[in-house]
Amino acid sequence: MSKLKQVLVSGASITGPVLAYWLTRHGFSVTVVERSPTPRKTGGHAVDLFRPAVEISEKMGLLPLLAERAIKTTRMTLYREGKRRPVRADLTKVFSDQHLEVMRDDLSELYTAAGRDDVSYVYGDSVTAISPDGDVEFENAAPRRFDLVVGADGLHSTTRRLVFGEESSRFIGAYLGTFTLPHDFGSDHELRMHVGVGRTAGMYGVPHLGEARALFLFRREQIADRGVPRQMGILRAAFTGMHAEVDRWLDELHRTPAFYFDAITQVHMNTWSRGRVTLVGDAGYSPGPAVGGSASLAIVGAYVLAGELARAGGDHKRAYPAYERAMASYVRGSREVALRAARTIVPRSRLGVAGLAQGARLISALPSGPSRVLLRLATKSARLHDAVTVDSYP
Repeated sequence: MSKLKQVLVSGASITGPVLAYWLTRHGFSVTVVERSPTPRKTGGHAVDLFRPAVEISEKMGLLPLLAERAIKTTRMTLYREGKRRPVRADLTKVFSDQHLEVMRDDLSELYTAAGRDDVSYVYGDSVTAISPDGDVEFENAAPRRFDLVVGADGLHSTTRRLVFGEESSRFIGAYLGTFTLPHDFGSDHELRMHVGVGRTAGMYGVPHLGEARALFLFRREQIADRGVPRQMGILRAAFTGMHAEVDRWLDELHRTPAFYFDAITQVHMNTWSRGRVTLVGDAGYSPGPAVGGSASLAIVGAYVLAGELARAGGDHKRAYPAYERAMASYVRGSREVALRAARTIVPRSRLGVAGLAQGARLISALPSGPSRVLLRLATKSARLHDAVTVDSYP
């Protein structure tokens, strides 16, 4: 690069800090702007880091810290709606050493800390206008010109709306809700699930935070109102009466310190780039929260984008198309996996509920090796992530 390229990254959750870390390692000057007045603490659910994301995190020197904070779920107890006897599964037979499950807030904190000394983080501000040439206006700060602008601001990306127009999202027919419970609701290292036609509820402990998390996925038509009281009412109506344990979780809704609710949607775009602006992670190609491995996809996307920009000497006209080509197959596969996962996790029929329970029985009945083979044969998710290869950028 003939001069130090100035890059603006919008969004400081997970994708933005990973991208900023790798851009600075490649010699770029990076500013990250985040709407939240402080580093994000949303109380969100645990997310999966599959092999490629684990390997990238290891290159960042974070693997020991991530392993310390991983949700070490070792067993699952699954109740079918209307059935008394649960199905129990030994999850240690399923997951390999190249898979970690970590809380979103922990990921954000660790990825941010990894590059904080070299990245300029600006909290409590947001982008209000962007030109394809890199002229940016902010809600609070004075306008600036950047050589490159990247939207890493999630499923409801402001960057995408400002540069590409209205959201290019496709609703896949289900909703996700999650909220924090007191720790005594959870049993450390256990996932408790209740599955019925069109609805699934789960709960797991988060020992290092002294909390538990309740997670709900259910099918219904799309709604426009995003107000929290309305969302809590919809969630309660969808799950009340499913099981006495689920009702106890719902009783904590009005006391929970953290609540998240959103439609499970995918972002489909013909291109993620326009002029000097591009998108990364959920902002450009979300496969859908909780069903498509979106965190791993975003981490790989951030690493690849930084690498292609370095390889092209900061020339976005070469780097952006190369980035899109490198990620295209992974993005398409993640969308397909997400649609299949949604059908499996939130069954449409009693037969689907029975199939999910039978899968859990088989995992417990088989030794560790065959259980992992069964999982990979039965789910495209594991095969997709295992097959992804990422360049080792200089």
